[in-house]
Amino acid sequence: MYPCLCALPSSTSISKFISDHPSLSMLEQKCHNMRDLKMLHAQIIKTGLAKDTIASSRVLVFCATSSFGDINYAMLLFSQIQNPNLFTWNTIIRGFSQSSNPHQAISLFYHMLHSTVQPQTLTYPSLFKAYALLGLAHEGAQLHGMVLKLGFDSDPFIRNSMIFMYAICGLIVAARQLFDENSTFDVVSWNSMILGLARSGQIEDSRCLFDRMPMRSMISWNSMISGYVRNGRFKEALDLFHQMQKARIVPSVFTMVSLLAACARLGALQQGEWIHTYIKKNRIEVNVIVLTAIIDMYCKCGFVDKALQVFEATSRKGLSSWNSMISGLAIHGCGEEAIRQFSKLQSSNLTPDYVSFIGILTACNHSGMVNEARHHFSLMMKTYKIEPTIKHYGCMVDVLGRAGLLEEAEELIRSMPMNPDVIIWGSLLSACRNHGNIEIGKRVANKIIDLDPQDTCSYILLSNAYAAAGRFRDAMKVRRMMKEKRIRKEPGCSSIEVEGVIHEFTVGGTSHPQGKLIHALLDELGFKLKEAGHLENNTIEFFDFDCL
Repeated sequence: MYPCLCALPSSTSISKFISDHPSLSMLEQKCHNMRDLKMLHAQIIKTGLAKDTIASSRVLVFCATSSFGDINYAMLLFSQIQNPNLFTWNTIIRGFSQSSNPHQAISLFYHMLHSTVQPQTLTYPSLFKAYALLGLAHEGAQLHGMVLKLGFDSDPFIRNSMIFMYAICGLIVAARQLFDENSTFDVVSWNSMILGLARSGQIEDSRCLFDRMPMRSMISWNSMISGYVRNGRFKEALDLFHQMQKARIVPSVFTMVSLLAACARLGALQQGEWIHTYIKKNRIEVNVIVLTAIIDMYCKCGFVDKALQVFEATSRKGLSSWNSMISGLAIHGCGEEAIRQFSKLQSSNLTPDYVSFIGILTACNHSGMVNEARHHFSLMMKTYKIEPTIKHYGCMVDVLGRAGLLEEAEELIRSMPMNPDVIIWGSLLSACRNHGNIEIGKRVANKIIDLDPQDTCSYILLSNAYAAAGRFRDAMKVRRMMKEKRIRKEPGCSSIEVEGVIHEFTVGGTSHPQGKLIHALLDELGFKLKEAGHLENNTIEFFDFDCL
């Protein structure tokens, strides 16, 4: 805190304070939070310095761009400046372009055009960033036209911001055209293209560009690693991280989050633990995003006890961390513990959101807690005023379906305020198969086929439901229908980490070098299960498509 702010006796003292600390970093040393800043602003108003453009601008910069600033308070300050200059306009526009309300940056720009101050080169990069965040590249193209008319298109900052806008919004051709017109190397534009290509699914082109870079920044590595994760290329993300280490590039928080996500999706526990240890050893800040990624990694890798240990040892928990922990407990069938954590969330200073309720309903589903699911579904609507989404309804249908309450589940689907999708009907169809209810199953399967004639699961589930009921002719009829329509089920895929190496398997696949040994071991395990008294479920027949 800066205790002497309230004791500043005169306008001369405040003017000297501001002139002595003109930079944002120096002002931050004196004002450690918004309370300090507001106290300083109050003194400025009290001593008549509010009309001093320099004094007001310094406070405005701090408020609009500092790590703990308040953009709405910055707007209040801006509105009190009688004749804002170009610097002040640029500051407030830049502040909003970096906020959760980038629309306001564009709105302020139009007000600026009708003022006595006209925009210059430093005004435009913030605007292109705002258009990028809003996904409005086509509207941003009009601003691009204005820049061309003014002759500002050769400015490197403006050009980089335009490349970023087009690339992030998926207009890769426009971005690439501007990128190729660059006469000099600029790492910012390269990074924008790498990120844009990866987001557009062109991961190979993104990697080619990355490999061609004459010089890479931390953002370059992060963009490529996150691009691999976004495109489901998790092994490549981890391999690139190892190259990053060989290049002696120190990873950032963003690198760690991407790598933890890759480990979570691969189930690579050992590598995930190594990354967690790396974070602790190198004292990387464990903010809410990192904490959530660590919890998610441990849960997805099946180490839910470790996730709970990390979660409970952390005092600063965000809502996303709570949600990740509750969801992790849910998928592992720890329903009672999930409900306990949800109750603790309710008692905290945070309010559960729609994601929290998806987690707790999933927990009730996996643990067979029908009454608890009904209670929380009602609690969400009545107490927290959260309108159920299709995912919440999906959880409830699954809960009821697993419990054999098929009529109630079907009625709930028909009462939904939105149109049910294939996933919800598929959940009920799966329950019909498990409980042998052919009549409801036929109705549901027809609903799915109407929605998506090429959906594989509906045919498979209906066929298996017929087989489970001993109606093999009907089951074969469904399978023949699939063959006639050339509908084939994509083989399932799974992976496992053994001693730091990721092994991938597909149903019916023979590509694994130790495939014969693995199948022999499975046969041996099957034999031992029979010896132990385990009985196979032979009520459902599976057919070879090529035999039909």
